[in-house]
Amino acid sequence: MTDHSKNASRAIDRREFLAGASALAGAALLGLPTGAQAKLKLEKESLKLGFIKLTDCAPLIIAYEKHYFEDEGLFVTLEAQANWKVLLDRVIDGQLDGAHMLAGQPLGATLGIGTKADVVTAFSMDLNGNAVTVSNEVWAAMKPHLPMKDGKPVHPIKADVLKKVVDAMKKDGKPFKMGMVFPLSTHNYELRYWLASGGIHPGLYTASDINGNTGADALISVTPPPQMPATMEAGTINGYCVGEPWNQQAVFKGIGVPVITDEQIWPNNPEKVFGVSKPWSEKNPNTHIAVVKALIRACMWLDASMANRIEASKILAKSNYVGANEAVIANSMTGTFEFEKGDKRPMPNFNIFFKNDATYPFYSDAIWYLTQMRRWGQIDASKPDAWYLETAKKVYKPDVYKAAALALIADGKARATDFPLKTDGFRGVQGGFIDGLSYDGKKPNAYLKQFKIGNK
Repeated sequence: MTDHSKNASRAIDRREFLAGASALAGAALLGLPTGAQAKLKLEKESLKLGFIKLTDCAPLIIAYEKHYFEDEGLFVTLEAQANWKVLLDRVIDGQLDGAHMLAGQPLGATLGIGTKADVVTAFSMDLNGNAVTVSNEVWAAMKPHLPMKDGKPVHPIKADVLKKVVDAMKKDGKPFKMGMVFPLSTHNYELRYWLASGGIHPGLYTASDINGNTGADALISVTPPPQMPATMEAGTINGYCVGEPWNQQAVFKGIGVPVITDEQIWPNNPEKVFGVSKPWSEKNPNTHIAVVKALIRACMWLDASMANRIEASKILAKSNYVGANEAVIANSMTGTFEFEKGDKRPMPNFNIFFKNDATYPFYSDAIWYLTQMRRWGQIDASKPDAWYLETAKKVYKPDVYKAAALALIADGKARATDFPLKTDGFRGVQGGFIDGLSYDGKKPNAYLKQFKIGNK
């Protein structure tokens, strides 16, 4: 009997698996005959995965509802979490095997921003999906300054217009307050990016200011996503940046107006990831690959047709998932987005789950988040360009993703052309930002030097 046969019953080392997968181009994974379905020897079959009640938890929900987890031999329990901190803590201490996470959370945890722990991701859950909403009072003050066409505001709406409102409130001694979901959230960085692009200083994090309000024209604080509309309606905040369905909820309730989506701030920005602890990933390499396989299939399904999006909206509306009105969820999930009530515009890319290489864990995506952590002071000192890539590689694990993709190809569930398997981990120079700047993930310090507001 060969050594390979003797070791077949063991959990296969990731490096051995990847080497075999690469050499055989996904055709004979794990020693299976060519053409046979690639079944991984799982280290752990029963998993508990966490999520927050947002539209972009959809990959987890669909992988469960469509039995993609079961197809991989996984028995999964999904559990809604109270907030992002609780979710992260429960992944770190092992109460959860993995979770729907903010893209900045694995990076921040690894760096010790807030909680210190090694957390990794091999899967990006979606692109775009957030918006900035303001109260009716703020909107009424903004609207006279907006360029109009056919009786409707011209989009994208720049923060220059909001600055007039912020300045007027400051003159009257009133603070301007905005909510976001977590200090390491996409929402925090997108909101700060948009405000700064219009000359509104969103504040800096310092050793003595963990709230990030030093020098701020707009005070930004944390509010859990489902509580955003009620918090704004109560007057505690003047607006917020959050994922769906909580912007559309403000429209449906008539309490506020979304003014810009994150797609308009930075097209195809990475939003959530599937995160696990590094020790869990090292202990369960094949299980990790199997989870990613199921999630990839879910994302493919979500982007396959409008009928699937409509079905997904119905599923997500269930109380044990997002628990919002189906029509509210469908408002953004089906290729449109409603701004001021009645101003519904086509936005086919508002939620992207698979196309545009949405699921691949690009190093350049990680590096963008690191630049923003540095810009706003969460990283308290400048770093060389090499540090940014080294940090990205500690957290983002494309080897796991590629193994899952190759296994799906071997299973006949996907094609090689579905995945960017030859990428160097960088999307290339990206443009389309609201401030007209461009981003090259290979030159993070040059990118930071372009900004007028924030650390260099």
